[in-house]
Amino acid sequence: MSQTAPRVDQISFLNPTIQSDPYPAYHTLRDEAPVYRMPETGFYMVTRYEDVRDVLRDPRSFSSDIRVFGSLQGEGSNVQQTMLKERGWEHVQTLQRTDPPRHSRYRKLLNQVFTGPRVEALAPRIRQLVNELVDGFIDKGECEFVSEFALPLPGIIIAEQIGLDPKEILTFKKWADAMLATAQNPLTPEQIAQVTETELEAQHYLAKVFEDRRQNPRDDIMSGLVNATIDDEEPYSMHELQNLMHQLITGGYETTTSALSHGMWLLVQNPELVKELRNDVSLVDKFVEESLRYKSPVQGLFRQTTRDVDLSGTVIPAESVVIVRFAAANRDDRHFDDADALDIHREKLGTHVAFGAGVHRCIGAVLAREELQSAYRVLVSRMDNIELASPMPEHPIEPSIFLFALKKLHIKFDKLA
Repeated sequence: MSQTAPRVDQISFLNPTIQSDPYPAYHTLRDEAPVYRMPETGFYMVTRYEDVRDVLRDPRSFSSDIRVFGSLQGEGSNVQQTMLKERGWEHVQTLQRTDPPRHSRYRKLLNQVFTGPRVEALAPRIRQLVNELVDGFIDKGECEFVSEFALPLPGIIIAEQIGLDPKEILTFKKWADAMLATAQNPLTPEQIAQVTETELEAQHYLAKVFEDRRQNPRDDIMSGLVNATIDDEEPYSMHELQNLMHQLITGGYETTTSALSHGMWLLVQNPELVKELRNDVSLVDKFVEESLRYKSPVQGLFRQTTRDVDLSGTVIPAESVVIVRFAAANRDDRHFDDADALDIHREKLGTHVAFGAGVHRCIGAVLAREELQSAYRVLVSRMDNIELASPMPEHPIEPSIFLFALKKLHIKFDKLA
């Protein structure tokens, strides 16, 4: 651990210091308060591996049909919903925010879209884009890795699939940031109005793309979403499409950017690992899995209890908000030997919960893995002696109650022939 583990009464997950390095706090909670009630929000945080798995596999007791931003934003959430309803499409519950059997409809339809063959067909484009992005900075011997690589790689791939001009990547990031904002930290009414205006901009752009893909389908994710059907069911409605895209943009973009950034930071900190991966490129897949476990891009997601539940000796009352903390589970020594060590050769490597588990396991995991694996195969083959070019900020992580995004990662390196 990078700092001394705090006492339970010293822990606040709204504190930027703990948000930037939560692992010592997780250590304390797993040992002393494995089901921890956050005093600032009243949310219950679950931190042990087995408990996390139990919650994720019990949708009857721990519902995904929850509007967390309402808990965080208070009356501000009503302002946002009113703005969206009057000028766009208010938030409705789809996919990750539904429970079986309703969830099954969304999952079946999306399983038609996020198929292995579709991702396999994207693989050459992903590899091409990885090399093009590296070409953009390799001769300089340095780059700001987040903005020059980790952000544009998944952003351009998704932008191309949904019909947004890849040159407008900053617009895409602005949309994703706005869609995530109300679920990350408490905002002022002015901030809520501002991010809602941005989301409305995204909604109206996407609505035009939806209609175009209905009339002129292409071989892309957007066309698959708009035209997907099972048996005699109706295709997704405009409301459903808007909210599915909300989840796919934020889940498939921000999280992969974070995973790429943290993976590179781990390589900076472990130069011997770069050489090992270069000498045996087949180990890249193991590095990807271990980096996801070690620095989980989604620290945790939310559930709501449907009944009183006893978990590790703590009774969580019905209708309580629960944060299922993937990152804490992934560092639990009860499941992973020497869990705070980075080890690509460890046993149980594939049992991490960075992509969740159960019926709500991340549907974009196949695409994310392809992007990460393609990226690191190229990066370790074209760069050597990777170091920080400037110190990391005091608080290197963007403020968030559930994400783990690096603000910046300025690196320098030697170009390999």
